[in-house]
Amino acid sequence: MAQIFHPGADTRLRLAMVALGGGLVLLFVAGDRFFGSDWFTGRGDHPAQPVPFSHQHHVAGLGIDCRYCHDQVERTATAGYPPTYTCMSCHSQIWTGAPVLAPVRASLAHDEPIRWQKVYDLPDFVYFDHAIHLKGGVGCSTCHGRVDRMPITAQAAPLTMGWCLSCHRDPAPHLRDPADLFAMDWQPGPDQRQKGEARMARLGIEPARLQNCYTCHR
Repeated sequence: MAQIFHPGADTRLRLAMVALGGGLVLLFVAGDRFFGSDWFTGRGDHPAQPVPFSHQHHVAGLGIDCRYCHDQVERTATAGYPPTYTCMSCHSQIWTGAPVLAPVRASLAHDEPIRWQKVYDLPDFVYFDHAIHLKGGVGCSTCHGRVDRMPITAQAAPLTMGWCLSCHRDPAPHLRDPADLFAMDWQPGPDQRQKGEARMARLGIEPARLQNCYTCHR
């Protein structure tokens, strides 16, 4: 009887299966690295703005509270952009003729809002509520980073589903006292878990409910 397969066919088949398996593993690892990379998530991005607003100057230098410009943040889902008259409450007196502030003066003169570019731009299928997070005890710097050190505002967090779920599964380490919500330099103390869990009990925060699909996808 004629031999159908070459004597080395079995070895070649084994090598091919090993190569295929190794290739799939490499593909999975490469995909995981890619989708978690800053290039894909946008972490570190700082889109060009019509006015190069410096949080470092206004927050750290002048001590302006987040709520002075983002006055909706404790009441609504969005933090909101400051209306032009908020900017002009100071800049009608200082830096009145600065070229860099020409778009602000034009906005006031023509009664047209400044077209700020979103730094944190979640997909349309993701629902996020600033007010709910603040009421729960999540401070600004937890998601936005140390904006008081940013001359130009950049995205500090990856905003991946896994990143959000890591907090939803275990909120206690991130929950602050109300007085610390807008403190840029807040750091958890040695009793943070105890304080965070006490806050969860007081507010009825249940991690199981926070992991429900409907919580973020409505």
